[in-house]
Amino acid sequence: MASLKKLISKIEDLLPRPVRLMEVCGTHTVNIFRYGLRSLFSKKITLISGPGCPVCVTPQEEIDYFITCALQPGIILATFGDMIRVPGSQGSLKEARARGANVKVVYSPLDALKLARENPDYKIVFAAVGFETTAPAVAVAVLEAKKEKIPNIFFAVSHRTMPQALRALLGSGEIELDGLILPGHVSTITGAGYFSFIAKEYSLPAVVTGFEAHQIVHGIYLLAKQISEGRTEVEIAYREVVTWEGNPMGKQLIRKVFEPCDAYWRGLGLIPQSGLKLREEFKAFDAKIALPLEVPEAQETPGCLCGKIICGKATPPQCKLFAKACTPETPKGPCMVSSEGTCAAWYAYGTEHAQ
Repeated sequence: MASLKKLISKIEDLLPRPVRLMEVCGTHTVNIFRYGLRSLFSKKITLISGPGCPVCVTPQEEIDYFITCALQPGIILATFGDMIRVPGSQGSLKEARARGANVKVVYSPLDALKLARENPDYKIVFAAVGFETTAPAVAVAVLEAKKEKIPNIFFAVSHRTMPQALRALLGSGEIELDGLILPGHVSTITGAGYFSFIAKEYSLPAVVTGFEAHQIVHGIYLLAKQISEGRTEVEIAYREVVTWEGNPMGKQLIRKVFEPCDAYWRGLGLIPQSGLKLREEFKAFDAKIALPLEVPEAQETPGCLCGKIICGKATPPQCKLFAKACTPETPKGPCMVSSEGTCAAWYAYGTEHAQ
């Protein structure tokens, strides 16, 4: 802790003025709170949470599709555990399961294939939610399904990619930032060069860093150096796992199975070419084509500020529902449910509630 405080002191000496820095990744958000880093900085540094929680940015209508799928006879909805309690317009997958829906928590897309092999009389729908980090694993499952000619597996693809979302956010003119802490997990697949547009197009410094306290603070130190020296670059402070070029195999898998498409983001709306969909040769496994269901019109929870919180336009305590009607036991929005959600982080580390 002493060494962290010393480095933080150096950071604040470097900065010529107060700055606003956004951590894009939800894991960074949670660890910033877990390690109490916000309380170590003076008012010279404001840390803002960005759209880096995949569950949180998934729009209500897609969550409603998952729930509608799960309620159909003859369908098993396979999902990662963090989606189970996310509120849709008519309850959550957990509540749907209590009403008889067949919902299975899996730990890998390949587990969904196993379900399909073991349950040939059922259609298995896998809720494929995530950023570039999880897309390669889903691609592997799709390729395996085609290779084995598994007829009863379908993928409800809800993958989103970061660059166009960040362009939408930075180009909106609604939020002022002095630098970005870039997502470490995504960058292991894409490489840091994927984000070079941030410096080139928006003249903002950016740093890819790890998730331990000293790694996060070191990343902020590099941002402070850039700001003090008038530089705008994308730097890597996580060279243990991140390169400029990224993981060639992971990127190849994404390109082979998916193609870009327009996608809705909670809080950001429709962003062109910011999502992924299955390529034509894999359309037989596309759940929304194979299982075109009538989904009720999406309804947001009145008063929930998740959309604004995701974009850094509000903080959880500014939401009237936060820590009152909305708690981890009674979540009203995905930001309180996900392990990477900003509201969940604020709630879990109670000393931050008043800030």
